[in-house]
Amino acid sequence: MPARKVPKVAIEPGAKKRKPVPHQFVLDALAGLAPYTRPMFGCLAVYVGDKIVLILRDKPNYPDDNGVWLATTQEHHETLRRDFPHMRSIGLLGKKVTGWQVLSQTAPNFEEAALRACELVIARDPRIGKVPASRRVAISATKRKTKKR
Repeated sequence: MPARKVPKVAIEPGAKKRKPVPHQFVLDALAGLAPYTRPMFGCLAVYVGDKIVLILRDKPNYPDDNGVWLATTQEHHETLRRDFPHMRSIGLLGKKVTGWQVLSQTAPNFEEAALRACELVIARDPRIGKVPASRRVAISATKRKTKKR
């Protein structure tokens, strides 16, 4: 039997090689919601609809902040901590308490906690997810135009 020929893929000179997706299992768990991603701060931001819900991070600097970042607000920290006892503010942001919280990949139950966060996103839990400021402005401008008509 002759060997199968594998087509060669041309790589354009200067083209950047894509980095592997950190914590791919998170995107797999959210697949039913058709999430999309964008690079942000050298990490990977995860959006569902018009909301940013998570950031996936695995970088050599500040390794304690690697893991899954939850887009939330301070008012939800107490109730989220019941679900995620190892959740904490992100050190590299430089503030003692931040709206963003991290499920660190060094925590003993990291994967279980990350999948629980995915369950909350799938359930549309209002404690996770933020409409980015630029989109809030665009949405409110659209509403004003609609009301004037």
